[in-house]
Amino acid sequence: MESESRLEGLAGHIRQWARELGFAHAGVADLDMADAAQGLEAWLARGMHGEMDYMARHAQLRAEPAALVPGARRAVMVAMDYAPQDAEWVSNAWATLRDDERAYVSRYALGRDYHKVVRSRLQKLADRIAAEVGPFGHRAFCDSAPVMEVELARRAGLGWRGKHTLLLSRERGSTFFLGSLYLDLPLPVDAPASDHCGSCSRCIEACPTGAIVAPYRLDARRCISYLTIEAKGPIPVEFRSAMGNRIYGCDDCQLACPWNRWAQPAAVPDFAARHRLDAATLVELFGWTEDEFAQRMAGSAILRIGQARWLRNIAVALGNALRASAEAGDETRAESLRCALRARADHPDPIVREHVGWALAQG
Repeated sequence: MESESRLEGLAGHIRQWARELGFAHAGVADLDMADAAQGLEAWLARGMHGEMDYMARHAQLRAEPAALVPGARRAVMVAMDYAPQDAEWVSNAWATLRDDERAYVSRYALGRDYHKVVRSRLQKLADRIAAEVGPFGHRAFCDSAPVMEVELARRAGLGWRGKHTLLLSRERGSTFFLGSLYLDLPLPVDAPASDHCGSCSRCIEACPTGAIVAPYRLDARRCISYLTIEAKGPIPVEFRSAMGNRIYGCDDCQLACPWNRWAQPAAVPDFAARHRLDAATLVELFGWTEDEFAQRMAGSAILRIGQARWLRNIAVALGNALRASAEAGDETRAESLRCALRARADHPDPIVREHVGWALAQG
């Protein structure tokens, strides 16, 4: 059994090693999740997880971490910043959302796949720990297993759960990825962060589809991030207009949050925008061939949804742009959008065809 002082010293080393590996913050949480499990069960019972069946299927593993990693006693939680380097990134993001010719991709997905970046660095952190204490039981996660990451990060002192359900920090807003390292070492735990949302409701008011149905409660079935990434079938017609030009994810609740004035730029180069995803037009991205999509999205989190869903999402955005052009009487722009859509009218995927048809009917 490690002595208490040695464990405290090790926890301090872990924080330092984490910073050296590009993590902005690290803390330690216990793994007794019994109280948090009740909230998860209530959310699942309301069906707010939509098609994300894995949330219900693996609910017990979220509530009982030791069932996921036998012998686990603590979670080392880390945060890695991803905000763009541009100090004006929030106002630039709003400008892109107002420009219906351009595609909006959630800022977290502009660069390389965060799952791989965070998890590989967590494994390096585990290697550093092993070099110090010898072999130990552990497993690294980054949005890749049934782990209550936000709750564990809150307990580890990395921040508090905002009313939009994301983790918030006074030092870095919400633009950071979370990673978890379950381990069997009884490290001393950190104190949870206190809530600093107060009476603010900007995130709730900013949601285009009303997905934040109450403070701290998100109905995924209404969320544009869910609709463009997780949902495999047709996007419900009732939400298509509200999607605007958001083709992968949605940042509105974060862009509206006052705490993101403190968002920190990415400390690693992996999250810099690739293939003009922060500036591309809808027509440009809609024209990518299947091979171009696979090549350009290699190493990106976007690759996971496949080209058909990518085209489905862009077709909705093109339909919204076509409607706006028709209403403005800009026939030249409207016809260019129709031409782009007609090129996919006979796409082999029936869902893509249906969304293209819907889009053409908008103007």
